[in-house]
Amino acid sequence: MTEHAPTPFGTLRIRTGALVFCGERIALLRRERPASVHYTPPGGNVEAGEDLLDALARELEEELALTPGHHTTPQLLWVVDQRVNRPGPTPPPRKLHLIYRLHITEGVRSRLATEEYDEQPDGSTETGFVEWIDYRRAASLSIFPPIGPALAALPHPDAPVLDAGLPAVTDRNYTWV
Repeated sequence: MTEHAPTPFGTLRIRTGALVFCGERIALLRRERPASVHYTPPGGNVEAGEDLLDALARELEEELALTPGHHTTPQLLWVVDQRVNRPGPTPPPRKLHLIYRLHITEGVRSRLATEEYDEQPDGSTETGFVEWIDYRRAASLSIFPPIGPALAALPHPDAPVLDAGLPAVTDRNYTWV
């Protein structure tokens, strides 16, 4: 029997993420790497059999200490299809990023986490710093998935979005940082 190498993008994962608005500011996780700094919306991969909104709630509690009932009902804002090669020995999965929008009050924000700890495959921990950034500045930041221009273009935090599909992220239009 011949063994075949796994196919890049042969696995599909789903990631839920949230744009947590407090007024005109959003919470982003800032991750510092040796050669770059980038931001991500709080969130993470959906586990097998897990409901999408349950996954979002779990991730928000893990990363921000934000519990259900302390924010508005999550609203699906954008879907981003990721097919990007990345560094490392394992073939990259295809990933669908489901980006939700929700709002909190200043009182809730004052009680949230300021750091998030992400366990790495080698057992080490990477620290993400929670930053509250005016959403209109998002286009100038290195955010993954690359939602910055669409986010900055919103006329206000509650603006309706008519097309939830953002452009796919591929090796042609994105370089992994």
